[in-house]
Amino acid sequence: MNDQSTRTIVLGGGCFWCTQAVLQSLEGVRRITPGYCGGHVDSPSYEQVCTQKTGHVEVVEVVFDPRVLPLEQLLLVFFATHDPTTLDRQGSDVGPQYASTIFYQSDAQRETIERVMKAVEKAATDPVVTRIRAAETFWPAEAHHNDYYRNNTEQRYCRLVIAPKLARMRQHFSDLLQS
Repeated sequence: MNDQSTRTIVLGGGCFWCTQAVLQSLEGVRRITPGYCGGHVDSPSYEQVCTQKTGHVEVVEVVFDPRVLPLEQLLLVFFATHDPTTLDRQGSDVGPQYASTIFYQSDAQRETIERVMKAVEKAATDPVVTRIRAAETFWPAEAHHNDYYRNNTEQRYCRLVIAPKLARMRQHFSDLLQS
């Protein structure tokens, strides 16, 4: 699906359920797949990644149309909807699998990420610890993780963590939402 009209980027902003739920409502996002990236085990399972021994980060692979949603805008939403200043954690989700990480697909993406991250750092009160890494093998997560929030809105984690994050995102980025 990465034709001339779309681009792909892999983003780790903590729990992939949260990141997928937030980003999939943006106009211009064509597909989001939760998965794992950056580790040393082929085709890891969720259980393996949770042991913190595989080196993988929970991520989402985002396929987007940059004519509709420029990478700069996508990154601003990404940085605003997780805490890029906490090392290997997002709220109560703690461990290296929850690291704020961006896997870029090209030098042009890397340059854009660095530029946007500098702007985010200027506005932040604490240092931004988001890791910027070259693309590595993306391993899709097990099927039940895809669209987890949409399929489990009444689950406790979804109600207490994801729903408030979505509400804040909708308030601050209403102009970028799908109609």
